[in-house]
Amino acid sequence: GKLFRWPDLQHPAELKPLCECQSFGVADGPTVCCNPYHFSRLCGPESPPPPYSRLSPNDEQKPLDLSDSTLSYTETEATNSPNVTPGDFSDASTSPDAAKRSHWCNVAYWEHRTRVGRLYTVYEQSVSIFYDLPQGNGFCLGQLNLENRSETVRRTRSKIGYGILLSKEPDGVWAYNRSEHPIFVNSPTLDIPNCRSLIVRKVMPGYSIKVFDYEKSCLLQHTELDYTDGPYDPNSVRISFAKGWGPCYSRQFITSCPCWLEILLSNNR
Repeated sequence: GKLFRWPDLQHPAELKPLCECQSFGVADGPTVCCNPYHFSRLCGPESPPPPYSRLSPNDEQKPLDLSDSTLSYTETEATNSPNVTPGDFSDASTSPDAAKRSHWCNVAYWEHRTRVGRLYTVYEQSVSIFYDLPQGNGFCLGQLNLENRSETVRRTRSKIGYGILLSKEPDGVWAYNRSEHPIFVNSPTLDIPNCRSLIVRKVMPGYSIKVFDYEKSCLLQHTELDYTDGPYDPNSVRISFAKGWGPCYSRQFITSCPCWLEILLSNNR
């Protein structure tokens, strides 16, 4: 990785294998993948980690672990690698065994306050959500019809492009931004405990973020939160394309965003 992609790379702990690699999740296998384009680079949090003493009192005594920080990390993905093709990602709707497996999330697509199309149920470990480019199997937002779309929605839809890749991994759910424009993410496990304001993370093209942390979610189950923009769902992730919302943006609520996703996670891990 240091030779071919990142000259400033210092330690293997700064890298994370991508889910589409055949070696992903294979512990102590006979071979180890050395393709630098099958790895992504982890970056530190945007700001110093806040105190989590109420949730995990021993964290302050632990050394920094780049693979499992108290804050979600962002990572760089090689979206243009010739060794990683969009067609590698499969989708439950084309799998004959889909009915035999339990789903891990449902995806709803919204335009402002209107849900467009049906809920998309995900069974496979990863799913591509894209507009109308040839991305293989997945959730194609360009096929969802709605009469009398505003010009703002049309412009935003044109920016979705390759969209995102959602993947369920042992430590949580990751979202990879494969488009050419930023996405904006909020989830209960990205918010700071006891903070009354909403935290929306901006994820630039080619980066990824752990949008939902299973362990942190268990610790937050009994935390009372009060959001002004609607009911609180401890297992819901919200992702907006191209337009941000929240205290740092002109749009205060995600329902003011032209195009956004609601990821409804199942309790089945």
